[in-house]
Amino acid sequence: MSHDAPLAGIRVLDIATFVAAPFCGTVLSDFGAEVIKIEQPGAGDPLRRFGTPSECGDTYVWLSEARNKKSVTLDLRTDRGASLFRELVRKSDVVLENFRPGTLEKWGLGFDALSDVNPKLVMLRISAYGQDGPLRDKPGFARIAHAFSGLAYLAGEPGRPPVMPGSTSLADYISGLWGAVGVMVALRHAEATGRGQVIDIGLYESVFRLLDEIATVYAKTGFIRERLGPDTVNVVPHSHYQTADGRWLALACSSDKMFDRLARAMRRPELSADVRYATMTARISHRDEVNALVADWLATMSLEQALAECDRHDVPCGPIYSISDIFNDPHYRARGNIAEVDSRAGSIAVPSAIPRMSRTPPRFRHAGVSLGAHTDEVLTALAGVSASMLATLRDEGVI
Repeated sequence: MSHDAPLAGIRVLDIATFVAAPFCGTVLSDFGAEVIKIEQPGAGDPLRRFGTPSECGDTYVWLSEARNKKSVTLDLRTDRGASLFRELVRKSDVVLENFRPGTLEKWGLGFDALSDVNPKLVMLRISAYGQDGPLRDKPGFARIAHAFSGLAYLAGEPGRPPVMPGSTSLADYISGLWGAVGVMVALRHAEATGRGQVIDIGLYESVFRLLDEIATVYAKTGFIRERLGPDTVNVVPHSHYQTADGRWLALACSSDKMFDRLARAMRRPELSADVRYATMTARISHRDEVNALVADWLATMSLEQALAECDRHDVPCGPIYSISDIFNDPHYRARGNIAEVDSRAGSIAVPSAIPRMSRTPPRFRHAGVSLGAHTDEVLTALAGVSASMLATLRDEGVI
């Protein structure tokens, strides 16, 4: 096994669609796992048509997020397709799926059935609400998960409608990351015991788990956190402020010591001794006043001047970037956070894989491939399908 591909030798069958479970496969593929994307003949994963189309017909999100994966067409709803899939499972380690609960069972491809073929099999199952519970059969996407998890309720200005918290796919990507954690834990367990297991994730759970103290505080005190716009419930000043040139700055002042630094940067050192502002509790009680003081100060400077002044006094701050700003930033460039890679649509820019690893770095091998690019190769090598059988399967619409 290559030392720079720590997951080499791990074979993953990705039968999922869109982003959530497939993103787990993307993460694993970055570190050397062989990920075989199994798609519906003729149509393929809907992600190929979701987003901005590229010159090759598939979307840019497909070219980026289907990176490093092989593509095989196989209709799992047919008897022949299901039979061939079982043969692939026999020689694989992981299956990723995100159908509605019960769908694979209808096709005879549920976890119990596949475990009979491969007892060490690990199956990641991501669905809207999980494999059990009263809502298990309901459909859902990331936007619904943001709502059901409590995240969307917090996003927006006080007294205004809840807004989308950033990317509409946030819950999908987070669920894929949790899925990758689960897969690695399950593979470690399977290696030790010879038995695989199911990883069951509801999209909403992935987001709910990240909402800091909100559940614990509500259970203890009944406090319901409301929308605060750019502010933070337990910290002031900890918000977004506009500079004289119309740009925006994020400032984080999470302790009394940091507020003292900020007061000195503002040339108002007396503020940190003022009983209205000296402690975090006092500042929270005077939130609007504190925010106004900071906003008025930052509004006298350009963004560049404000950042320099905060840096001079060691006050945590940063510019609020658009994607254009990101592409022009020297730190992003120095860290290699954006990779220029070849694709079927020519040279494209994609987010680089993370995390950085000192001995086993992630690798970008190729962008998302065309539908069925590896069908013949995979079915011949792993399922023993002959050339004549491939032709028959194509005629029958199985591949």
